[in-house]
Amino acid sequence: IHAHDWLVTDAAIALKHIFKLPLIATIHATENGRHNGIHNHSQQYINEKEKELVYNAWRVIVCSRYMKLEVARTLDSPWDKIDIIYNGICGAKKPSRDEFDAVNFRRHFAEDREKIVYYLGRMTPEKGLSVLIHAAPRVIAEMGDRVKFIMIGGGKTDYWKREVWHLGVSERFHFTGFMSEENLDKFQAIADCAVFPSLYEPFGIVALESFAARVPVVVSDTGGLPEVVEHGRTGIVTKVGNPISLAQGIVEALRDSDYMQKLVSNAYQELEYKFCWGRIAKQTDIVYQRVAAERLQVVW
Repeated sequence: IHAHDWLVTDAAIALKHIFKLPLIATIHATENGRHNGIHNHSQQYINEKEKELVYNAWRVIVCSRYMKLEVARTLDSPWDKIDIIYNGICGAKKPSRDEFDAVNFRRHFAEDREKIVYYLGRMTPEKGLSVLIHAAPRVIAEMGDRVKFIMIGGGKTDYWKREVWHLGVSERFHFTGFMSEENLDKFQAIADCAVFPSLYEPFGIVALESFAARVPVVVSDTGGLPEVVEHGRTGIVTKVGNPISLAQGIVEALRDSDYMQKLVSNAYQELEYKFCWGRIAKQTDIVYQRVAAERLQVVW
């Protein structure tokens, strides 16, 4: 039995005992990490369910070294019970600029002279949107009116729009809301820089999606992001929660195109080797085979 996160804890444990089968748990994130602590009864309930799942699991799988530390620390799991298996994506070929009307498509988002910096993800505080918004004036000061920030993702955006307006940079921002996969593939083909300034990020699969699209990536040094993006080799890593550091990283990505192309090339190769599904499937199978072999040695 392989269970993913706390929502299926009760069902997974019940099936484990009914059929006398070992339970493997994958923990993608923790309630403690999402909220920087446990602050109310609902968070306490989820935290206890996470601990119960981990306690009842034969092996625990996490997506990064950072998450191994977090699960051991916050969910009381023995260190040697946890296996690290990175996430991956399908590295299918993304459309190039010459496969669609890239010029006119780009003009839906920015003028020809403007560089496009984009964020893709949920519009929540833990994703570091405030850090990006407060970094924007410094980027604009360096780039003048030759930069546009495109914020892609569903959810409530009124708060972030007010923050942008209060900083006096609303004309440099565009919130798209949800974007279809087809349009997102096209958008990434015309973008100049992807930014993921998370405050909490167990892994950072959005960075892999940018690798696949061959877009330069700027991230914060939190959670699993520094494991996905290697500073100076596959992208730029900046200080978490620091708008000045983030602004410097974005400006570097926009100004040094030759350097960025080198990083993009390295990142794409990394995607094909380190984060491919074939490799991930083999690592998962090794865990399954280990648990199955150990189960045969136990009288239940």
